[in-house]
Amino acid sequence: MSQTTEKAKVKIPAEAVELYTQFIHGEIDRREFMDTVGRRFAVAGLTSAAIVEALMPNYALGQQVRKDDERIKASYETIPSPTGNGYIRGYFVRPFSQDSRTETPVKLPTVLVIHENRGLNPHTEDVARRFALENFMAFAPDALTTVGGYPNDDYKGGQLFGKIDRPKLTADFVACAQWLKAHALSNGRVSVTGFCFGGGMSNTLAVLLGPDLAAAAPFYGGAPPAAEVPKIKAAILVNHGALDKPLVAAYPEYAAALKQNNIPHEGHIYPGSVHGFFNDATPERYNKAAAEEAWSRTIGWFNKYSRVTGA
Repeated sequence: MSQTTEKAKVKIPAEAVELYTQFIHGEIDRREFMDTVGRRFAVAGLTSAAIVEALMPNYALGQQVRKDDERIKASYETIPSPTGNGYIRGYFVRPFSQDSRTETPVKLPTVLVIHENRGLNPHTEDVARRFALENFMAFAPDALTTVGGYPNDDYKGGQLFGKIDRPKLTADFVACAQWLKAHALSNGRVSVTGFCFGGGMSNTLAVLLGPDLAAAAPFYGGAPPAAEVPKIKAAILVNHGALDKPLVAAYPEYAAALKQNNIPHEGHIYPGSVHGFFNDATPERYNKAAAEEAWSRTIGWFNKYSRVTGA
């Protein structure tokens, strides 16, 4: 029996999925992850290697919009670092009609898309393309730019992630948002979304950008300190999986601070969903119903707060 067949017939234990979450967050190393999976979760007819394979991302499986889709225009762009030290590279996508030279382009709202703690992998690029099909311009920066960029391997990307200069990276993300705001095809309104690390960074940028950010939709990201919340001027849409217990437990404090400061916000806790439930490249974490509902809410949220009447 092939591993592909095994994956289709055997349900991966929820505890193994949680172990994978600990691994991608750096709470356990690769050896401990592999050894524990083999010791605790291997079952008859399914090898530990097959379980690990099932938990690892499959980017071809998760692709919804092809890179060469004729409805979009995509390129890789570099944004100068405001620290005076290099630049940050990212994937820029917009609807193809915005490249027309025969009519006045319609200026569009923009979205900064921030990846998980692996770097700018194919899934995040695909999410940026999805935004383009929703009539947004999207830019997905690569946090690993200064250490050579995403290495086409999530495990290696996670290792590189610990080597980046975090203050510089945060400043570079701010610069990316400002670049989108000033872009010739932008309506001047920027939103941000992100996943895991990117979700936490979305909240951080809401604090740092103040009125320069229209909306944020963090997915399973850490909240900013309550004392920083008054600086937020963006409308905040929070998405958590119900089984992602630490973040779910922390959310009420964030919601209370947002309410106290009269910041437009919503929070949604999706039943039966784990950390990473939106990522369709990791099928054992992916919750299709929750992901589709969260996506619909995110698009609605950004349409509400970033479209300018008559733009």
